[in-house]
Amino acid sequence: MSSKPTVVFVCVHNAGRSQMAAGYLNHLSGGAIEVRSAGSEPADKINPVTIQAMAEEGIDITAEKPKILTTEAVRASDVVITMGCGDACPYYPGKRYEDWTLDDPAGQGIDVVRPIRNQIRGRVEQLIQELVGENTRATRPSPGSSSW
Repeated sequence: MSSKPTVVFVCVHNAGRSQMAAGYLNHLSGGAIEVRSAGSEPADKINPVTIQAMAEEGIDITAEKPKILTTEAVRASDVVITMGCGDACPYYPGKRYEDWTLDDPAGQGIDVVRPIRNQIRGRVEQLIQELVGENTRATRPSPGSSSW
């Protein structure tokens, strides 16, 4: 395992919530945390409204692809964050597990996805503080704000 903490975000299709969380963690941690995402039943592509919502934040997730959850991904991670995948996530002692209860953005319009995105950002910012402390980009204002 690397010297920096590793987080895997898991949802059913790996096309919405987990992709937004991974995008935020990559962006806001400034490389201080290794980030993975996966799904128990991955979709063919990322939800286009999810891509749009993240683009509004200045984060491009268009190159990402939904991936299948593997036991290796869980084993290699320090923190496993599930988002509605139920019992599909394998359990390994010594890992930190969290379940983030979030609405599913699948089939929703941008006005419904934005609040989900914003909830995810807040949780990711808290996670960064817990894992690596203040020395990250997470403490800076959002892109597009007047003080960025």
